[in-house]
Amino acid sequence: MKRLISVVLLAIALVTVAFNRPALAEGDAASGAKIFSANCAACHMGGNNVIMANKTLKKDALERYRMDSEEAIIKQVTNGKNAMPSFNGRLNEQQIKDVAAYVLQQSEKGW
Repeated sequence: MKRLISVVLLAIALVTVAFNRPALAEGDAASGAKIFSANCAACHMGGNNVIMANKTLKKDALERYRMDSEEAIIKQVTNGKNAMPSFNGRLNEQQIKDVAAYVLQQSEKGW
């Protein structure tokens, strides 16, 4: 009986761990802060936008323009759009993911 209970508890533990893994962010915000400072801050210091003043990196603007996910920010940084240039080739894939994680983290903090 003890063995059966042990097996059942082990099975429950394995299922719990296997199916309840939290979603992990793709980027590293700490690394993204350095990359942002070197490549993005000229136009986006403090989460602002010196070219298009209404399209900031603040949480409300990111939500309004549907840029409030890592995927959307990664696409924007990689491909560019409107006045923003593409950083594809200047930054590698991981660096772009790191910048996206940093931007989202800072938007949550209010820059």
